[in-house]
Amino acid sequence: MSLADLIARFDPADPAFVADPYPVLNDLREATPIFWNANTEQWTLTRFTDVFETLRDRRLGRSYSHLYSHAQVGRTGPDPRWAAFQQHERWSLLCLEPPDHTRIRRLVAKVFTPKAVAALRPAVQGFADELLDACREKGSFELLADYAQPYSVAVICSMLGVPRADTQLLLDWSHAIVKMYELATTDDVRAAANTAAAEYIEYTKALIADKRRNPDGLLVSELVQVEDEGDRLTDDEIISTTMVLLEAGHEATVNTLGNGMRAVLRHEGEWQRVVSGEVPARVAVEEMLRWDPPLHLFERWVLEDGVEIAGQRMEVGQEVAMLFGAAQRDPRRFNDPDRFDVARGDVAHIGFGGGIHFCVGAPLARQEIEVSVAGLALRFPELAVAVEPEYHPNFVIRGLTALHLNG
Repeated sequence: MSLADLIARFDPADPAFVADPYPVLNDLREATPIFWNANTEQWTLTRFTDVFETLRDRRLGRSYSHLYSHAQVGRTGPDPRWAAFQQHERWSLLCLEPPDHTRIRRLVAKVFTPKAVAALRPAVQGFADELLDACREKGSFELLADYAQPYSVAVICSMLGVPRADTQLLLDWSHAIVKMYELATTDDVRAAANTAAAEYIEYTKALIADKRRNPDGLLVSELVQVEDEGDRLTDDEIISTTMVLLEAGHEATVNTLGNGMRAVLRHEGEWQRVVSGEVPARVAVEEMLRWDPPLHLFERWVLEDGVEIAGQRMEVGQEVAMLFGAAQRDPRRFNDPDRFDVARGDVAHIGFGGGIHFCVGAPLARQEIEVSVAGLALRFPELAVAVEPEYHPNFVIRGLTALHLNG
């Protein structure tokens, strides 16, 4: 098959491709380390080393607007119809480059410390126990709706200092907004995301004002008060920071649990290795993140002349897309990569990105998933998939619509 034919098979709009993209991703990776995607106008990387290095290459960035105008890189400006979505992203750590990224991440890091994450563990364990005990009473349950979604949002609300009664609000906003990150979206999807962003902004403004009056020592309250050499976060910066923690934290945790538990249970004997204690839950987490990752594509812009990746010279203003799903199964990096080995325990995967944009919430995400897997193993040693699950019709953010289990 020609390379052009292989590239044509890379079709995120095709339900069959989305259901199982790995045969196509594997074929593309073995055929070429890089290809031009004419549909998205991106250079697309397929191999682990190139993706790993590109994540860390400071000649590329998540944004170009701090250095160039839209016209200078041959791009059109943002669509004014989606102003609220753009506002919520404006100060997101995922979208910023130094010096703004450096300043905001430094301030966030003063609050989002390993000690603070460790202090959350009793609450994380409590939410898991409460929801998993309810699942055990049911016998058969749906992992995402009955457990993963309410669990993840409860943890984030607890961390932020948001009333637990508001968890459904945050959940709905997150689901609407993250659809904007797919390779193709409709105006209806964009409008829904914009409305959700506007509502979240107003909600968080009120929350910030409340935390100023009534500090509680939780994350939003601490972000309001954090200071470093006289520097403080603005309300807009706090709004973007909390939103990215909600979106990235919730979606990644839920989808890693869904995709990961599906993987463990469909590979004979792997769940028993966890149940027996042969493989600790914290080790199992890493293979869940590698084998069927919750994020399949991450993008960066070329910011300097002379950039060459995988032998391809690139121009300023061109966009590079990194295929995490292809890179995470690269045999040049992982032994027998298509095999799900719950004991592999390779922590040097790219499930949390890399470079200055490495996920600030990675320690909390690992803790949430570890506690969940351990709780499931304790209560459901004979756990089995009841109905073969389906994936959402998305490519960039990969996750199941449901995972029905028999305990």
